[in-house]
Amino acid sequence: MNNGTPGTSRLVRACRLQPLDRTPVWFMRQAGRFLPEYRRIRESYTLLEICAQPDVTVEVTLQPTRRFELDAAIIFADILLPLVPMGAGLSFANNEGPMINNGVETVNDVERLRTFEVREELASTLESIRLTRRALPAETALIGFAGAPFTLASYLIEGGTSKRFVRTKSFMYRETEAFHALMRKLAGVTQNYLVAQIEAGADVVQVFDSWVGWLGPDDYRDFVLPHMRAIFEAVHAAGAPAIHFGVDTGGLLERIREAGGDVIGLDWRIELDEGWRRVGHDHGVQGNLDPAVLFGPAGAIEQRTRAILERAASRPGHIFNLGHGIMPETPIESVMTVIETVHAHGAASR
Repeated sequence: MNNGTPGTSRLVRACRLQPLDRTPVWFMRQAGRFLPEYRRIRESYTLLEICAQPDVTVEVTLQPTRRFELDAAIIFADILLPLVPMGAGLSFANNEGPMINNGVETVNDVERLRTFEVREELASTLESIRLTRRALPAETALIGFAGAPFTLASYLIEGGTSKRFVRTKSFMYRETEAFHALMRKLAGVTQNYLVAQIEAGADVVQVFDSWVGWLGPDDYRDFVLPHMRAIFEAVHAAGAPAIHFGVDTGGLLERIREAGGDVIGLDWRIELDEGWRRVGHDHGVQGNLDPAVLFGPAGAIEQRTRAILERAASRPGHIFNLGHGIMPETPIESVMTVIETVHAHGAASR
């Protein structure tokens, strides 16, 4: 059904709620540690070194599309990259995740963070998008992405990952004006970064709000929603579809829909048809297989995958994905089983 011209891939058409021959499928973190070819590259390069060299970034981005029949590639990058030119020191400790070495503890720290020209400071990622788009077939969409302001703010305030986000919430409640100033600054960088990615050739962009599920609906409305809306308005004006993804957001779906995005990501904690009902059928949805299912036997993987497709009921606008990223130990054959099941369901539905 794809006529081979850019912008008419299955993924883009699903974002626009157009009928398709089958459900498009891709995976968050599909370019990463579960692939032996990626692990070989990591023997020579750190994550930040990969992101700084477009030729290596392109290679890593394309690796999963060579192994699997996917409907999209997602540019290899990290959601925290924009924090570096803002003045927050970023490093990755072995087995401990990212660490922020110059984060936010006071109102003055918020003022210290600099805004910047994304086309200069993040030029390597934008060049990687240009090169990857040229290398991909037209029917394979290229996804650009960025971290959402609340998630970026949480990393800055916590100094890294957190289990309870007490420091973030304390700053949000005690220094409300400064927190909004931080969110505005991060939202401005994020929207400029996403628009630049679209200009460079990204067909779709996704906003990752990994930690926003720690907020209740009222706090989301008061502290997050206006800043997210500004981002999606800018992306909409740039002409590309946008996917809005968060983790453990079952209690926030109505607010997230209000914030914006053509497609709302659903994790595995909510049944897909119920999540879609709450989001509204005037939006697409993405998801929502539990990543841990891929450690089960093939029969269980097929059954759970088919169950999600049946809940989607062939309604235009469903993008098949996991409810979060592929885990590093995931068996490659399990990923193949999911893809083959999605493809077989499409063939049987025709």
